[in-house]
Amino acid sequence: MVAKAKKSLDKTRDKELKKPSKTKGKKVVVKVAKKVSNKKPHLAKATRGKPQTMEELLKVTGYELKGLKKGQKVEGLITDVTKKMILIDIGAKTEGVVIDKEYEIAREMMQDLKIGDTVEAFVGSPENDRGQILLSLRQTAMNKRWEIFDELLKTGKSIDVRGLEVNKGGIIVKIQGVRGFVPSSQFGREYLGRLNDLQNRDFSVKVIEVDREKNRLIFSEKAVSEQESLAQQSEALKQVKVGDELEGMVSGIMPFGVFIRANVKPKSAKSKKDEGLFLEGLVHISEISWEKVDNPGEYFKTGDKIKVKVIGVDEKSSRLNLSVKQLLDDPWTKMAKEYPEGSKVKGEITKLAAFGAFVNLAPGVDGLIHISKIPTDKEFKAGQKIECFVEQVDLEHRRMSLSLALIKKPVGYK
Repeated sequence: MVAKAKKSLDKTRDKELKKPSKTKGKKVVVKVAKKVSNKKPHLAKATRGKPQTMEELLKVTGYELKGLKKGQKVEGLITDVTKKMILIDIGAKTEGVVIDKEYEIAREMMQDLKIGDTVEAFVGSPENDRGQILLSLRQTAMNKRWEIFDELLKTGKSIDVRGLEVNKGGIIVKIQGVRGFVPSSQFGREYLGRLNDLQNRDFSVKVIEVDREKNRLIFSEKAVSEQESLAQQSEALKQVKVGDELEGMVSGIMPFGVFIRANVKPKSAKSKKDEGLFLEGLVHISEISWEKVDNPGEYFKTGDKIKVKVIGVDEKSSRLNLSVKQLLDDPWTKMAKEYPEGSKVKGEITKLAAFGAFVNLAPGVDGLIHISKIPTDKEFKAGQKIECFVEQVDLEHRRMSLSLALIKKPVGYK
């Protein structure tokens, strides 16, 4: 059966092979599809190997387009500076532009800007209604100003500032959009006591402190107006010793004390100009009066003339530690003589504490009635006048123990 089927297939194949071919004697043409370019031959040759798309162009140039966010810090090249705007290439789809208020803020630093400069900017708006990328040079301008102040501090050059507002400590000033401060103690004798004359006026100063992180900028007017005198302070310092009494002027008032400009006349003084030398000093709040002082401003004002005693000399800072109260009699010495132990005194309650009541007997002299000496049914209040007995006086530690005069003292009571 298999042999029969095979024989039938062989016959069919032979029959097909004997049929005449339709292409016999004809020329067969084979067409090959070619990629036809619609570009002209000379253009195709010119662009061969060059980037044809934006992606290829960015890949060749190294640019990278990124999405921008408001407040983002960017860096770019200045491509144009006009009277109304600054164009900056930041590698985005379009150039960034500084216009309107941001342009006005950058105006002060524009004199140093030129095409081709690299600057840092911050994105104000990734895209406005005109499709522009709005940039701000505000922080860049501020950084540049601080760099200028750092340089002025190093070189010691003077600059002009405008006085804005006077307060207890000095005067607030403004320069190039930045606010600074000139303490009262940093003014020359010409302006002591009349800082109000400098409001809305320009005057020369030198930078003496720059702290960008704390936004702290301190100037000195006297470093300009009294430059020669300050340069000779080392000589003046040699002429001063502890215990000397000097005359001076209050140059500043702070919560912790009073600054004094003490006049010094060196032995080597050869002219009246030399006699005008001075040294800066501080009367600490504890050295203003024998009384307890809460506010130095209640005792002095800027420009007051004053006598002081030198109680310390700081050679490193060329400053003096001064005292006013040590030129006055110590009230404790007087009290110890006039009110011996056992004597009766009158006073005023100034303070109530858990351990007793403080009684003021004289300026700078307070005694204590201990809680154990106060009857349980007795109540006091600040400002109340009372009579007391002096139990003990500790002159070395400036302390006095008191007892109520209402209580009759038995013989030998202490």
